[in-house]
Amino acid sequence: MNKEAISNILEEKHQELFNWINEQPEDSFDKVPSDKWTTGQHIVHLVDSIKQVNYALSFPKFLLKYKFGKSNREVRAYDDIVKRYQEKLSKNKEKARAFNIKVKTPSLEKYRQLLTTLEIQNKKLQHKTNKWKDKDLDNLILPHPLMGKMPIREIIMWTAYHTEHHTKLLKDNN
Repeated sequence: MNKEAISNILEEKHQELFNWINEQPEDSFDKVPSDKWTTGQHIVHLVDSIKQVNYALSFPKFLLKYKFGKSNREVRAYDDIVKRYQEKLSKNKEKARAFNIKVKTPSLEKYRQLLTTLEIQNKKLQHKTNKWKDKDLDNLILPHPLMGKMPIREIIMWTAYHTEHHTKLLKDNN
């Protein structure tokens, strides 16, 4: 997937989330559907996740290469990343549950701020993606807590799917 396509899918997946949120009553952000996350918790998690990616991409490339190394394989296609993530999630439900239990529901004011932050962070990620050279996106790697080390291009594509994944969970739970 080229940089323009990655930027477009990031925008599409985030816009789908924002559209769904805008259709919900404002006070629904803290409603808990059975033993699932609230909408607010999903947003906290998505903001934390995308901020970590943007933060990592702000380091000098030589430092990323020194700390995490270089990729030793071809970049996977978007659908392959999705399939691999779903497989890892299904095999690591307890690990994911332990990781997710720490996420707290924000106040309404904080929730509104987080939505703005998510939108800004998405735009930042799109901008950074377009600024990076293709060879760096493909060769430099970052660690993912569930998927292991991944080329940066894959981490960015995963970020788009991660948003889609949580949007689907939100829609299914309401």
